[in-house]
Amino acid sequence: MTETTATEPVIRIREIDHVVLRVADIERSRAFWRDVLGCPVERERPDLGLYQMRAGACLIDLVPVDSQLGRMGGAGPDREGHNMDHVCLRVEPFDEAGIRAHLAHHGIETSASGQRYGAEGNGPSLYLQDPDGNTVELKGPPEA
Repeated sequence: MTETTATEPVIRIREIDHVVLRVADIERSRAFWRDVLGCPVERERPDLGLYQMRAGACLIDLVPVDSQLGRMGGAGPDREGHNMDHVCLRVEPFDEAGIRAHLAHHGIETSASGQRYGAEGNGPSLYLQDPDGNTVELKGPPEA
């Protein structure tokens, strides 16, 4: 067995590949990710209960709780139990006023924006909820 040092990691993570969300209503969730956040449909496997949405270089997998894959995770998400704390999506450009207007048009409330630390450093971000109560952070570029 070879030893590794802190300067030579065996596993080198580059970015988030995908996030899997267990959802109560697949049509409502697909509409949110597609129409509100602009993630086009990448691939669908209704036989398994897998609906993949493209989010830039990453995927958001939507799995209905009553599907073959969804039942493997136990009880579904609700106000008291979530399947994820939040997913952060990097947004550029980060036009806060435009983003807020778009979300308001869809009836989506947002948190106060703030400077928060992410993969590229401190930058603006705001939070919103998807239809199942999962938190989504929209993160702008790092401050100059």
